[in-house]
Amino acid sequence: MRPASTRTLSLLLTFALVTPVAAKAQQSSSAYGPLPVFEFHSGFWINLHHTLYYEAKLREAPPTAPQKGPSPPQLKLKIMKDSATALSPAERLAWDNSVAYYAANYANKDLLFNNDMILLKNQLGDFEDCDELSGTRKKTCDAGLPPKLTQVLETAAPVYRAHLWPDQDRANRRWVARVAPLIEEQGVGISQRLADIYQTKWPKEKIRVDVSAYANPAGAYTTIDPLRVTISSTDARNQGDEAFEVLFHEASHGIAEPVQSAIIRECRQRDKAIPRDLWHALIFYTTGEVLSPLLTPAEDAPPDKEDAVKPNVNRPPASRKETYIPYAIREGLYERGWKDYLQLLTRFWQPYLDNKSTFDDAIARMVSAL
Repeated sequence: MRPASTRTLSLLLTFALVTPVAAKAQQSSSAYGPLPVFEFHSGFWINLHHTLYYEAKLREAPPTAPQKGPSPPQLKLKIMKDSATALSPAERLAWDNSVAYYAANYANKDLLFNNDMILLKNQLGDFEDCDELSGTRKKTCDAGLPPKLTQVLETAAPVYRAHLWPDQDRANRRWVARVAPLIEEQGVGISQRLADIYQTKWPKEKIRVDVSAYANPAGAYTTIDPLRVTISSTDARNQGDEAFEVLFHEASHGIAEPVQSAIIRECRQRDKAIPRDLWHALIFYTTGEVLSPLLTPAEDAPPDKEDAVKPNVNRPPASRKETYIPYAIREGLYERGWKDYLQLLTRFWQPYLDNKSTFDDAIARMVSAL
């Protein structure tokens, strides 16, 4: 187990609240106060960025083409094209031009894998307390973005702030308020358990979580160096208890490198091809198995196991389910090419989670059975 001093890790649940351009940017704190593990942000610029990106993707797709990820009916908040009657001609022109710029320059770039998109997201997050990005009024608010992009974002900002941002910000805050009690109660224990499983340590710094109305087609993604999670507050897959699992799954991307390295090492020793996504399936499986006892009512929880997570008996009965179904099973991930991985994980990785095998033995046996 990790040293007891790690239990002191905490965070200030922070939201960036950007007021209209003429006003001074402000920052407010949630009433939840110190919470472990995560630092949540509802940042104006990151939300604007993802909204423009999302709408650009919608507009570039043929009307009959199937949408990947959550379709518009699944997303609870309106997008700007649904608000045409509420926009003045000048606002409509400004917004359409901004979306067109994103369609031409960013819609074909992946938010998770494209380095330019990662750098842009991080930069916008770092300047969330600013009501501008050019530094025209305040030099410290010069985000150093390409001039044309700065112009596009600052042109779209008043329209977005007037018509979409209030609803999206409220949705983000509601989402955090719902997940905060579980994090407050169980966050440190879960983080320590996962770190122990992956033979590493949980990051000393609080993991930044940017809560946005829209994220990527998966509903959430994590970028490394710095470790930051982006998660959609409106995606149907990220609601209720499921939000807790999604958060810790995404955060696990930052600590699961020993798993990937061990799989690669064992494959090379056996002269086998490195299996695509086995490590990712393992993260899904592990998070689901660790959190299921917590998210299952006490009377339905499995018998006590060493290092098992204590069920949340304080949850109101109306918000708890008969049995919690882990994300990968609920969303059918194993049915999309991971069925063999599920068999390997159940046979060889589960004994390790039950403290009946070692980390090295579990990895070696999985790879040997490939």
